[in-house]
Amino acid sequence: MRGTRRGVGSLTALLAAHAISQTGNVVTAFAIPFYVLGTGGSGLEVGIAAFFATAPVVIGGPLGGVVVDRVGHRRASIVADIVSGGAVLTMPVLALTVGLPFWALLALVFTAGLLDTPGQTARRVMLPALTERAGVRIEQSVGLLDGSDRLARLIGASIAGLLVAAVGPVATLFVNAATFALSALLTWLFVPAYPEAPPDDAEERTSYRADLAAGFRFVVRDPLMRLIVGLVLVTNLFDAARASSMLPLYANERLGGAAALGLLVAVMGGAALIGNVAFGFVAHRVPRRVTFAVCFLLAGGPPNAALALDAPLPVLVATVALAGLAAGSLNPILGAVEFERVPERMRGRVFGLINAGAWAGVPLGALLGGIAVDTIGFSVTFGIVAVLYTLLTLTPLSGGTWRQMERSSRPADSAAEPPAPARGPTGPRRRSAPR
Repeated sequence: MRGTRRGVGSLTALLAAHAISQTGNVVTAFAIPFYVLGTGGSGLEVGIAAFFATAPVVIGGPLGGVVVDRVGHRRASIVADIVSGGAVLTMPVLALTVGLPFWALLALVFTAGLLDTPGQTARRVMLPALTERAGVRIEQSVGLLDGSDRLARLIGASIAGLLVAAVGPVATLFVNAATFALSALLTWLFVPAYPEAPPDDAEERTSYRADLAAGFRFVVRDPLMRLIVGLVLVTNLFDAARASSMLPLYANERLGGAAALGLLVAVMGGAALIGNVAFGFVAHRVPRRVTFAVCFLLAGGPPNAALALDAPLPVLVATVALAGLAAGSLNPILGAVEFERVPERMRGRVFGLINAGAWAGVPLGALLGGIAVDTIGFSVTFGIVAVLYTLLTLTPLSGGTWRQMERSSRPADSAAEPPAPARGPTGPRRRSAPR
C-alpha cells in the first residue's frame, strides 16, 4: 500500500488531536476525585462524581452518533471539543470566584462528558478514509488511534499526578480546558473534510428517530456483536470501579496520594501504547479470537489480584505493565472487525450505539466501586473483581458464535444486514465492538 505525504500528515493530525483531547479526559479523571476528597468528600461522593462523569457516554453515544452521521464527522469532532472544553473551563472559574458546590460540579462534569463520546466517534469514523490515503493497514491505524489513547494516559497521568500534587486539582482543570481547545484547532487546520459516503435513496428522507432505529436494529440483530458488547459492558463496569473509585481511594490511603496513582496509570498507558503500536504490525497474522481472550484475561485479572493481595508498589508497577502490554491488542482487533462489519454510511450511529452498550455499566461501576470500598474494604473488593474478570474473559475460548471474530474478506458495505450465526467451524466468521 502506498500513501501520499498529505495523507500521512492528515492521519497524523487526527491521531494527535485525539491524543490531546483524551489527555484532557485523563486530567479530569485525576483532578475531580482529589477535588472531592480535598473538600472533605467521602468515597461515596467520589463514586457519585465518577458516575456523573461516565453516564454521558451512555446518553451521548447513541444520540450523538446519529448527529455525527448527519452533520459531518470533522465538524462534529470540532464542536464536541469546543463544548466540552467550555464546560471544563467553567469548573475552576467558579471554584476560584463564587464557589463550586458539589451539585454544580456534577452538572458541569456531566455536561463536559455529554459530547465527548460523539467527538471520539467522529474521529474514529474518519479513520478509514485517512488510512487509505496514508497507505497503511486498517489494523495498524486502529492500533495507532488506540495507541493515542494510551499515550494520553501516559502523558496525562504523569502531568495530572504532578499538577494535582503541586498546584491542586482546581488549577489542574485549566490545563484540561486548554487540551480541548488545542484538539479542536488541530482538527480544523489539518484534517481535511473528505467526502463522506452518501446515504441510500431509501435513507435520504428519514428522520433522526428512523436513523437511530436503523442503527439499533443493525446492532441487536448480530449475535456476535451482542456477545462482545455484553462482555465488554461487564468488564468495563469492573474497570470503571477500579479506575474511577477504588484505585484513587487506594492510592490516597495506602500509596501516598496522587503521585503513586499517576505512576501506575502512566505505566499502564505506556505499556499499552507499546502493545498497540507493536500489535498493529502483526495483527493481520494472528488468530483474533484466541489472542483476544488471552490478552483480555491478562489485562484485567493480574492487576486486580495484586491489589487484592496488597502487593508493594514495585510489584503493582510490574503487574500493570504486563496488563498494559496485553491490553494493547484488544482495540486493534475489535476496531478492525467493526470496520469490516459496519457500512460507512451507518458508522456514526452504530459505533455510538456500540459504545453506549459497552459503556452502560461504567457509571454503575464507578458508583459501586466507592460503595464497595466503604463497606467491605479494598482486599475483598479487588479479589471479587479479579475472579469474575478472569472467568468472563475466558468465554471467547468456548467457540460457537465467538468464531465469527476471525477475518472476513467481504466489505462492510455489502453487508447492510448482519450475517446469520455461525453454525460451526465452517460457518461465517466476522464481527465487532469497542473496549
